[in-house]
Amino acid sequence: MGTHNKSSQSAVRMDMLHGSLLNKILLFSLPLAASSILQQLFNSVDVAVVGKFASDQALAAVGSNASVISLMINLFVGISVGANVVIANYIGQKDERGIKSAVHTTSVIALVSGCLLLVVGLLIARPILEAMDTPDDVIDLAVLYLRIYFLGMPFFMIYNFGASILRSMGDTKRPLYCLVAAGMINTVLNLLLVIVFKMSVAGVAIGTVIANMFSAGVVIYILRHEKGPFKLDIKHLQIARPELRKVLQIGIPAGIQGMVFSIANIFIQAAVNRFGSAAIAGSAAALTYEYYCYFVVSAFSQAAVTFISQNYGAGQIERCKKIFRLTMLLSVVCCGLLNVLFVWQKHFAISFFTSSPEVFHYAALRMNIVLLTQCIASSYEIAGAALRGLGYSMLPAILTVFGTCVLRLLWIYLVCPLLPSFDALMVIYPISWIVTGAAVLVAYYVIQKKLFRPKEIPTFA
Repeated sequence: MGTHNKSSQSAVRMDMLHGSLLNKILLFSLPLAASSILQQLFNSVDVAVVGKFASDQALAAVGSNASVISLMINLFVGISVGANVVIANYIGQKDERGIKSAVHTTSVIALVSGCLLLVVGLLIARPILEAMDTPDDVIDLAVLYLRIYFLGMPFFMIYNFGASILRSMGDTKRPLYCLVAAGMINTVLNLLLVIVFKMSVAGVAIGTVIANMFSAGVVIYILRHEKGPFKLDIKHLQIARPELRKVLQIGIPAGIQGMVFSIANIFIQAAVNRFGSAAIAGSAAALTYEYYCYFVVSAFSQAAVTFISQNYGAGQIERCKKIFRLTMLLSVVCCGLLNVLFVWQKHFAISFFTSSPEVFHYAALRMNIVLLTQCIASSYEIAGAALRGLGYSMLPAILTVFGTCVLRLLWIYLVCPLLPSFDALMVIYPISWIVTGAAVLVAYYVIQKKLFRPKEIPTFA
């Protein structure tokens, strides 16, 4: 029985240090992309159900919260990337003590960060939505949705950090299976609570919280039944300072980048809000498809950071270079194909969320400008991930902050007053992707040239 458990667990782990890279990157990335899409379906089902069975105001209330939620969770999602990098690097070094210590440190971080987000989310829900100029006919519903949503933050963080531990060993399949079940639970609860019990935004938020509880429980169960250094032992839960420092060294810059990125999007959302509830609802519908495409890019960037971390830890430089090239190519091609598909079928895609001609108008505008060019974002996402895999997290964070946040804010305050139209607001997305991509790609090639000189490859501290 013990031998069977060990062999079955080995089957879900991936040897990233030997053999074909293309097949392994795809086997790693595709389940991860599917997992992220399923997580987004939690929110998409929320948006679709309230849009069809509640009101346009309820649709706008749920949709207007996306940037706020991203802002608040991105710091800790970034820290989970740091955990992924550190554990993967220890795997490359075959350091079982380091793996065990990092797994338990990561688990404590997950619990603490989730509880912190719960408290902060309840306190600032209304002030931050008021600061975003959320319309009067939307704000009460938006505050209710956000407060209930954040009751599930401890479970959301436990799942995400647990999944990052599994990803570090190459296991992206079990988190996917978990989210398939959680997504089904979420959908059934949304339909029941909104259609039958007429709970509107409160119903969809409660459904999402319960689904997050389920996915967190499954991930804890998986880690508790792992073998070797990956096994989660409640008695050993503690913060190990060396591992905490390494995780935060990589994770905090990644998280700050995500937060600042979200701050820029909050300002854009505030600008969208000024066009009224139809623009908010249309933008929210189009944004759903941007998320789906972005998760493909994100999956390949996670592959880049995990594969490069392990191979850099093992001193396999040529494989690191090949991983970067493959993940960049796959990200651009796969995201680009999805972009074209959704824009080509935009009438069908938008019809899932609304039958209002005015809402459709704004959704179609955003899809034609933003979604169609989204594959450009692969340039800085993959290059930044590669740099983090090599132990450089601050540089891509700084470049991304200037290339996206600063540039977008300048556009909103300097250009939009001169061109006060919805499409003029949207065009800043492709402009900022081009600028940021060029900067981070240059940084990657400079760092790569410096690190990959013939010499002994050090592990990052």
